Amino acid sequence: MSSVRGEFSSRFGFIMAAAGSAVGLGNIWGFPTQTASNGGAAFVLVYLVLAFCLAYPALMAELVIGRHGQANAVSSLQKLSKNAFNKRFAFAVGFGGIICAGLILSFYAIVAGWMFTATLEPITKLANMPDATVWLSNQSLARDLIFTSIFVILTISIISKGVENGIEKWSKRLMPALLGILFLLIAYVLIQDGASEGLKAYLVPDFSSILDPELLVSALGQAFFSLSLGTSVMIIYGSYISRQENLVSLGAYVTLIDVFIAFVAGLLIIPAMYVAQAQGVEIFSANGQLLSEDTLVFQVLPALFDSMGDVGLFVGFAFFALMSIAALTSSISMLEAPVSYAVERFALSRLQATWVIGGLISVVSFTIIFNFSDLFGFVVSLTTQFGQPLIGMLCCVFVGWIWQRNNLLTEIKNGYPEADNSFFWKVWPWYIKFVCPVAIALVFIHSQ
Repeated sequence: MSSVRGEFSSRFGFIMAAAGSAVGLGNIWGFPTQTASNGGAAFVLVYLVLAFCLAYPALMAELVIGRHGQANAVSSLQKLSKNAFNKRFAFAVGFGGIICAGLILSFYAIVAGWMFTATLEPITKLANMPDATVWLSNQSLARDLIFTSIFVILTISIISKGVENGIEKWSKRLMPALLGILFLLIAYVLIQDGASEGLKAYLVPDFSSILDPELLVSALGQAFFSLSLGTSVMIIYGSYISRQENLVSLGAYVTLIDVFIAFVAGLLIIPAMYVAQAQGVEIFSANGQLLSEDTLVFQVLPALFDSMGDVGLFVGFAFFALMSIAALTSSISMLEAPVSYAVERFALSRLQATWVIGGLISVVSFTIIFNFSDLFGFVVSLTTQFGQPLIGMLCCVFVGWIWQRNNLLTEIKNGYPEADNSFFWKVWPWYIKFVCPVAIALVFIHSQ
């Protein structure tokens, strides 16, 4: 591997970086909100099944493509192509994933800006700065533009330093901090009045709603969103993995960590919603519909923290600091997808590419802010519920139908010499070729 491209210096570094990409607002903002909106425990059950049965095989497809190609997503896919049609198909899949990553980062940056304002709000209260507190707590064009810009600049500053000194270094620092804060908050929330009702809603499924089409599409989209699939991110990260590493176990670790943290985040958010409800905060409408889906954590949880008195300021600061960390670990992977393409396709320096791409994404973010009611929900649905699963499905098609089985085995055996005798190898190539594309397609057909 060329030293110019860089690679992860350790197995732990890759797992933390890939898990950091997977573990972000998708887990801690998106997953609990989707759970509350789609039948509670029934959604959790379907999500877990789809994460292991469809998302993990698709993750392995993207990692294998990336490590074999040792390049950006488009080039890695085109290296597997045997004719002009396949190369055009490869470009469409790879570049489509890059566009999807950029669009996700454009709304991610807005939500992350909200996280920053919510993190600063307790500080202004402690400092007795009421005007600043009111400005931070009320959504406005000026506030959203400023904090979205701050978040994008912070993401750019990490990505511009490259793989080992940027992505890996900060993922290894931020991920353990995220987990520590998360568990402390869960311990606090679970001893509050109303938490037991939240746990019941989260852990006891209503099996009658499991086959609901909207629930299935939402759970599939959430599984792909939280694992950063269909965005070219895992193809890029795969290209930075040493050929001596066992891809099968690395992919399993990332999937397990992602699903674990999504589940644990639900243990925090869902009981916290019911604790807030027990304290008089309105969460559901009269017909049982979840209120304020996109901004749920910014409306319900601050009310919960306020009810705690002075200690609530510290709890609120810790929680939204956690959310900001989660946003950052994901955003650096989303920006890496287009940056790696620009560096290798147009021979730009990493610094130039990072600022150019970051600037373009900022323009999209600002456009969404100026047209928030029309664009925000649309971009979220377009990318996470449709774009990611469909592009992930096309990656499965690419590996299953275009890449020769013997070539695939050769790549898997790098770092896993006994692969051809394993249960994984006996099942996965056929599974990725037939089951994954058909299952994903059926979910979408069923939803129409």
